[in-house]
Amino acid sequence: MLQSVANIAPRSVYVCGNTTTTAGLTVTLSKEGKGSGDYALEAGALVLADQGCCCIDEFDKMSSQHQALLEAMEQQSISIAKAGIVCSLPARTSILAAANPTGGHYNKAKTVSENLKMGSALLSRFDLVFIMLDTPNEEMDDMLSEHVMCLHSGRTTPTSFMSLGNVQEKEKPSTAKSQSLKEKLKVHKGEVVDVIPSQLLRKYISYARKFVQPHITPQAAQVLQEFYLLLRKNYMTQDSTPITTRQLESLIRLTEARARLELRTQATESDAQDVINLMIYSMRDIYTNESGVLDFRRAQMGTGMSEKSQDAKIQVKDFGAFIFSLNNEGFLLKKGPKVYQLQTSNF
Repeated sequence: MLQSVANIAPRSVYVCGNTTTTAGLTVTLSKEGKGSGDYALEAGALVLADQGCCCIDEFDKMSSQHQALLEAMEQQSISIAKAGIVCSLPARTSILAAANPTGGHYNKAKTVSENLKMGSALLSRFDLVFIMLDTPNEEMDDMLSEHVMCLHSGRTTPTSFMSLGNVQEKEKPSTAKSQSLKEKLKVHKGEVVDVIPSQLLRKYISYARKFVQPHITPQAAQVLQEFYLLLRKNYMTQDSTPITTRQLESLIRLTEARARLELRTQATESDAQDVINLMIYSMRDIYTNESGVLDFRRAQMGTGMSEKSQDAKIQVKDFGAFIFSLNNEGFLLKKGPKVYQLQTSNF
């Protein structure tokens, strides 16, 4: 997915986290010649992707380089002060990152920050965070396996985009105005999909970024403001996740991008509603606990345990037998006499 975005974007840089250094992301300083003693600046991935997209894979493997991204994602610039050179370079880039959870699986009893071993300061700078779980689905698995087998056997894939409607749930027909963004993006059974060529899509994105500068209408601004105030009112309690103006700025950027996608100079109320649906979907992924309930007290920088898990009281008659049973089941690993280590689990 990241490589596809890097190939289609008019200006993009693709890097892998396990082979990237801080200097490779930002700016490095090197001598020009042996006798001159002059220094030259060499731009990193974020500077090279200025006014473009920077795709970072294996984002969880570059924990030592996370601090270098804070300034670039907040100020859209990178400052350097080395060898008597003090300057600031533009880094107006959109960062698209992908990371894997620790232990190979996502534990819903923990927060995103704990699953990815990532600081909350960096995680809060992303406009949208999506959790992609590999949940079993008989029809989707059958379609995916058939597609992979056709690729390796050289046959034409019989399962086209038109059959994606079989996986989707059947819903009542609704008007285009009342449809949500998820319903608009669905491909129903029998619907013909004309895939846009990558070269045409690349030119389209380049034209939209250069010539289309949308403005938010008063109606759209009112919708965004009401949604932001609703978040502040409902979830700004003592132990809830803080909602700051950073979320409001994210809503504004996404609304303008939604209008720019259709080459419109005004962001309407429908654009704002689509962005709100995206934000709600992202927040649902982040704050859903292991019971499937939205728990906004699971702050990105908090413990990650829901109130139900924290207040659980277990009464055991024979504690030694209980520890022995947990050891046999694989939840505890015996390290020595009366010393056990808790194994990662899904409960």
